[in-house]
Amino acid sequence: MPLNYSKWDQLELSDDSDIEGHPNVDKKSLIRWKQRDIHEKREQRKYKIAHLRAQIDCNEVLLPRIEEIYKTLSSPSTSSPTAYFNSLVERLEKNPSRDCPPGNDPSKIEHTYDGMILDLLKQVSAQAKDKVKDASVLESEKEQKLATALAEGMKFHVDNLGATIKKDKAELITEEKEKSKHITSDDLHDGFSSQYVPTKPAPGPVPTTKIDQPKTTTTEIEVLNPKASSSSLPGSSVLSEDDDILPELTPSLQAFSQLPLRDYQRSFSFIQEHRDVVVEGASDALLVAAFKAQTAGKAKYAKQCVHQSLLLQYCEKLGTDGVRVFFKKMISGDPRAEKVFVEDVDRTYNHLCTRVQAAKAEEEAGGVEQIQLVPESPDQTISFNVPSGPPPENITLEGPGTEDMDIEEVRKALQMRWEVFSNFPEELQEALKNGSLEGVNQILGALDIPTAESVVQHLDIAGILSFAEGGIRDETAAGRAAAGLPPKEAV
Repeated sequence: MPLNYSKWDQLELSDDSDIEGHPNVDKKSLIRWKQRDIHEKREQRKYKIAHLRAQIDCNEVLLPRIEEIYKTLSSPSTSSPTAYFNSLVERLEKNPSRDCPPGNDPSKIEHTYDGMILDLLKQVSAQAKDKVKDASVLESEKEQKLATALAEGMKFHVDNLGATIKKDKAELITEEKEKSKHITSDDLHDGFSSQYVPTKPAPGPVPTTKIDQPKTTTTEIEVLNPKASSSSLPGSSVLSEDDDILPELTPSLQAFSQLPLRDYQRSFSFIQEHRDVVVEGASDALLVAAFKAQTAGKAKYAKQCVHQSLLLQYCEKLGTDGVRVFFKKMISGDPRAEKVFVEDVDRTYNHLCTRVQAAKAEEEAGGVEQIQLVPESPDQTISFNVPSGPPPENITLEGPGTEDMDIEEVRKALQMRWEVFSNFPEELQEALKNGSLEGVNQILGALDIPTAESVVQHLDIAGILSFAEGGIRDETAAGRAAAGLPPKEAV
């Protein structure tokens, strides 16, 4: 393929080989004058092109507004053109917009578009009044003549500004064409370069916001196991001293949270295009957003945030190549992997709903300290092993480890549990019998702190509060039923 060398004809070089001058004039001075002339003309051309572009852009904003004013003044439907004109001037004087061309100072009214229009209207008004005054118009005809003069004045500026724009555009084309005839250092760029291009730096963690803790007494939810290792979910006003900083959603995470559930291909493509999604604090920021959404009643969006948060958590747990490994399994439809993930999403979302309900109950309590029973993880439930009466006369011990147990000690333990239960208030006894954790928490919340702490302590000591089955079993009919055992056969 033949090479095209015609572009080199556009080079503008300041060489001394083509400079001829008077023999009495220093040739080096002539060369410097020639170079200076080339650079000065080049800078003047650049300035003129920039000035023409700015002037055209500004006038193209002003022209439609001036045309609109002229049309309103000359329209037969306008009942009082002078009143319209005066109200427009008054509005621009009292409440001008700060919108202005790039580079202008918006604090100076004369630099704004409204200031330019206002100055033009004042000129037209003064010229129209002088025109009517010089014509010695009768007082009865003065209003009509003034309106006509205002419309004619605006028409003159519409035509004049339109002609100016056309002239500037033609001049701009000429200057740009002249500029394109010469290649300067501004037009040069590297075609092929062996220079090292550093990789883009890894995106930083998500931003955080500091929460100002109120100085007044806030509600505190006390749990039996405060050092639980379950997935941490953000609270609202239930914050400890270490929870005063919460991660925030970035624009990329905001868009990521809007993706539908189980659309793994879209999530994978989004992560590939936005590196700032897989960063430190991203999954926590999504959980914070989920908590806020659930509190606001946006259940669908809350679950989407939980879903996307767990996506990132799973990718992180699978190692350096975790994103590819996780989405390969999900997109291919691995039933076992997807089942584990979906169940984890449902479990975490249900736990979040529980936390939101607890926070709302706290707010309804009006900032009074409460004692509440809360499971340590989504997998755990709190049950109540409620005795139906005192221990029976015949106690049977079954199962491994019961051979060395003393029947009398067991009887004392069962008797103690019955006495503890019997001493509780009737409404608490009913809530324990119904097995309602919400009902028990409601009653505990209504008690003062020392009394509620004593109730929880006695529930734990007596074995009525149960996280797992213990070694002592209530052999009464109600006790076996509460423990999930079939009725004992008669001997």
